[in-house]
Amino acid sequence: MERIFAKSILRKYWDKHADSEQYLKTWYDTAMSSNWNDPIDVKNTYANASILKNSRIVFNIKGNSYRLITKFNFEKQWIFIRFIGTHAEYDKIDANTI
Repeated sequence: MERIFAKSILRKYWDKHADSEQYLKTWYDTAMSSNWNDPIDVKNTYANASILKNSRIVFNIKGNSYRLITKFNFEKQWIFIRFIGTHAEYDKIDANTI
């Protein structure tokens, strides 16, 4: 089972952006119940996810209204939340280094 660091980041975000809450909860529940061993497994679940360098994967949340950047450690089954924001906010950062 995946361990996601930290759900509190998602919770704080959906407290400010209520329209993202159900989508982030669904992503969280899916990630927690999935056994992703590599980026291909993630793509099999989320076909629109973007695989980046440095073990990062970007998820489109709520029809691409929001972007969620994660960093994976597949060996330990850990997912680190690196960024959650609007598409416009995402366009201002470097997803490979944040």
